[in-house]
Amino acid sequence: MTGRLEEKLTRLLGTRSGAALEKMGLVTADDLLRHYPRRYAEPGQLTDMAQLALGEHVSVLARVAEATVRPMRNRGGALLQVVVTDGRQRLALTFFARHAGALRGHEAKLVPGRTGVFSGTVSAYRGERQLTHPDYVLVGGDVEDADAALDEASKPMPIYPATAAVPTWRLQRAVRTVLDPLTEDDVPDPVPAEVRASAGLPSRLEALRLVHAPATAADWRAGQHRLRYEEAFVLQAALAQRRAAAAQEDATARPPRPVDDPGILARFDASLPFTLTAGQRAVGADIADDLARPRPMQRLLQGDVGSGKTVVALRAMLQVVDAGGQAALLAPTEVLAAQHARTLRALLGPLAEGGLLGGAEEGTRVALLTGSLPAAARKAALLQAASGEAGIVVGTHALLSEHVQFADLGLVVVDEQHRFGVEQRDALRAKGRVAPHLLVMTATPIPRTVAMTVFGDLEVSSLTEVPAQRAGIRTHVVPADNPRWMERTWQRVREEVDAGHRAYVVCARIHPDEEDGAAGKAKAAEFDDEVPEFLDGDAEERPPLRAVLEVADALRATPALAGLEVGVLHGQMPPAEKDAAMAAFASGASQVLVSTTVIEVGVDVPEATAMVVFDADRFGLSQLHQLRGRVGRGSAPGLCLLVSTAQPGTPAAARVEALAETTDGFRLAQLDLELRNEGDVLGAAQSGRTSSLRLLRVVKDADLIEEARRAAVALVDADPGLSGHPLLAAAIAAQLDPEKEEFLERA
Repeated sequence: MTGRLEEKLTRLLGTRSGAALEKMGLVTADDLLRHYPRRYAEPGQLTDMAQLALGEHVSVLARVAEATVRPMRNRGGALLQVVVTDGRQRLALTFFARHAGALRGHEAKLVPGRTGVFSGTVSAYRGERQLTHPDYVLVGGDVEDADAALDEASKPMPIYPATAAVPTWRLQRAVRTVLDPLTEDDVPDPVPAEVRASAGLPSRLEALRLVHAPATAADWRAGQHRLRYEEAFVLQAALAQRRAAAAQEDATARPPRPVDDPGILARFDASLPFTLTAGQRAVGADIADDLARPRPMQRLLQGDVGSGKTVVALRAMLQVVDAGGQAALLAPTEVLAAQHARTLRALLGPLAEGGLLGGAEEGTRVALLTGSLPAAARKAALLQAASGEAGIVVGTHALLSEHVQFADLGLVVVDEQHRFGVEQRDALRAKGRVAPHLLVMTATPIPRTVAMTVFGDLEVSSLTEVPAQRAGIRTHVVPADNPRWMERTWQRVREEVDAGHRAYVVCARIHPDEEDGAAGKAKAAEFDDEVPEFLDGDAEERPPLRAVLEVADALRATPALAGLEVGVLHGQMPPAEKDAAMAAFASGASQVLVSTTVIEVGVDVPEATAMVVFDADRFGLSQLHQLRGRVGRGSAPGLCLLVSTAQPGTPAAARVEALAETTDGFRLAQLDLELRNEGDVLGAAQSGRTSSLRLLRVVKDADLIEEARRAAVALVDADPGLSGHPLLAAAIAAQLDPEKEEFLERA
């Protein structure tokens, strides 16, 4: 985008104002105009001051009830005390000066009956809430003409996300200074005129004026609707372009072997000790049909924990091997890659020993390729991939290395898509002679609206059944401050171990001396394969997070667990030690494993039936569900105990209570969107300077997204390269950067 919107705010507003806005991340005119109001103070609707919290920086719309200037009792100077009200609650405003004359300006403005917006940090004095030296602006107070003042006072007042240095009305004035002189030619509109006409939408400039300078509540609602539509439309057009581009690529068809010439897939099916669910069979048939076409498959396979995605993916890989090709399985962590390799070899049995003594005649090899492999093992794996001896190659991002070659890569399976950007995904796909087929798996169930918005370039298949041999999981919330409940928690763990089972204990951090919250998370991310989602901003006011090393020591000294081997697993351990810890737990040499969330996805120990999660209220709902999915994977029922410090009625308490009430991952995913900041789910890893999704809410705006999707698909079908729609093409490039975008970020 070029022109007036790219002008620097330091030039438009002056160096001082521009520099203050730059500290908020607002550098250009476009940045400022995309800084939309957080809410609107409606005329006559004063702020409910009962909701004000101590220490919070607030902007409140209130009416002046009284104002008094008096000398200070204990030291020189004067004090102006103003009381403002919402009609029920009172809030004190306090101004200090060296003499009463210096307060006359405030006193002249803050007369009883006047209404204004008052901004400052809430504190308390003698039990009464107050703002000290607040910034303020009076409604209609800057307009000299009485009629104009009355008109101004009757309009909704935009309240912006602000700071102490730049209060909301300064933002409002800055926006009007930038916005008012603009013409239609200055504001490129990515939504084509014919689409706007069909949907009954105003232009982008009109929408900005409706949002930033509304005359009525209907104005800002109409402006927001138009801007939400734009966000959805640009995103859907980008995804439609990706689908269209994929449809033009050539791929090698990999049809199933005929019944009279069975291959490795038929032999695998015959060896399965269980019956596939109806869902597994139906999704498998869709994938088989896709693989048989000379166009690259682009499919998302989503399923709840324990729904059997791995078997479905393996059957697809074996179909490709039968057709003379290879499959690559890309996993987000070394622990998970090694787990996948073990699982695939165990499922295949002799079929995974092709070419070896005792191996099946129709067999193949499963190679593991990660960054920490010893040189000899790495060389052997590279050779197996390049020669085609390994029909299946499992690895981490090490598979993306230029040194990794395949004989004939026919299928790429990406596990946990949200850990990989589109660019990484495409780097692996580029290793085929022609575009390989693509199957993306996720164990995080995704509501339809999210799938439509985030994975719109993929066909979506869902597994909703759990195989019949899986037992259920019971979940309970344990108050961390209740000693009797905590004592019973470890007794239950002992009972599970005595019955021949094993238990996980999950902690949010590794060392007890790490920082909590965002700083600690950033530090942990340097080492750990996985770090938890800290969703609450009040971590410093809560008890410190429990840590793996301190908890492991405490459990070894816990009478209820006497005689048990307590293992440890976290991301700072060398790969060999991680593998040894998992192997000891899987074999039963250690019965209790204290771990970070590195075990969240994919780790499969059927004997593990119990899990205790410390600080459960500090995790995201979907992440808790993933953790819980590590138990109850065998024939014995699972038990998940969520140790929580959350106070009843808080969002954190609502999360853990929701998890205790249901094991339906699709329902929990929907609740997760409703309970948490949507920015944590969508568009959080934009590679550009700003996020493209400011107003769009995928739960609330499902119908609007569907409408925008239809319009975008129709437009891209008619003009795949968008040569006739350069403004839309520019918006896609500037806002989404689809070649580098990570559409979904959790970790």
